[in-house]
Amino acid sequence: MIHFDCDYMAGAHPAVLQAIVKNNFTQTSGYGADDFCRAAKAKILDVCGLDKDNSEVFFMVGGTQTNSTVIDGLLDRTQGVVAAETGHINVHESGAIELSGHKVLSLPSRDGKIDACELETFVKNFYADDSWEHMVAPGAVYISFPTELGTIYSKDELSAISKVCRENNIPLYIDGARLGHGLAAAKDLTIKDIAKLSDVFYIGGTKMGALFGEAVVCQDKTRLPRFFTLMKAHGSVLAKGRLLGMQYAAFFEDGLYFEIGKHTVRLAMRLRSIFESKGYRPFIDSPTNQQFFILPNEVIDLLLKEATFEYWGPRGEKESKVRFVTSWETTDEDIDKLAELL
Repeated sequence: MIHFDCDYMAGAHPAVLQAIVKNNFTQTSGYGADDFCRAAKAKILDVCGLDKDNSEVFFMVGGTQTNSTVIDGLLDRTQGVVAAETGHINVHESGAIELSGHKVLSLPSRDGKIDACELETFVKNFYADDSWEHMVAPGAVYISFPTELGTIYSKDELSAISKVCRENNIPLYIDGARLGHGLAAAKDLTIKDIAKLSDVFYIGGTKMGALFGEAVVCQDKTRLPRFFTLMKAHGSVLAKGRLLGMQYAAFFEDGLYFEIGKHTVRLAMRLRSIFESKGYRPFIDSPTNQQFFILPNEVIDLLLKEATFEYWGPRGEKESKVRFVTSWETTDEDIDKLAELL
């Protein structure tokens, strides 16, 4: 079988796993208070163009845990978080945000993205309502890069959203579960731009070749006061925190993190061109490692005998939406085999 279900089907990138094996017998303090985590944090702040005096990095284990904890940290008890109606926290997070006591305030989605003008109108209309004190206030804005549909914001689009947030003193939080894939596909955005235009974002590890792990980057550490304590309260602190530091140190050694993104996007574009050559068009124009198609059910059933991928929604009567995802472990030979199957 060849696998295109998601980007965390296999264990870990060999370089990341080797970093753990190499230091397996090294004993350190727990909870991230070790030299591996300190070194990894320094590398991350450097590649993001941030300084250690004003900024901070926190290591967490998984994406849902990260989103719920960061959003809880950014909001007070009476506030909610603004997100696209298709946003991950609004659709595929099992109510984790609401479980922490915060409402997701959804905006219309444009290919998975929110629009800066619509965001500004939403905030202005909220406070123009005489009864706004009876409603859930927009306390933060959530976007993901890439989006749930594999699309990415341009630098102009992200700058416009950031401007609205800062004019209204609303922190902008970027879910970077697939950040490396998005940066590889971006024409005008770098990780330094992401760091500059957001207040908090995270550098995804789980979907980029780590065994597990996400690195939360806070541009201004005062945005997340006593965040370690909140992480602990959320059950988000790993006792063997060094395992996270080891993996991220490997990611940012000689640009491995960005090379993985380039690899996945290159193969995703190969995959897309093969489908298009057979007459199957994407139903969303994704430039990243997630590719979406509408296929006849009989084609889906035949492919599933030798390849795995996901339905994107319920199965239709005659045709269905499906998603194919490339990862660090996908090879050119996998794409060749898929072409033969088609």
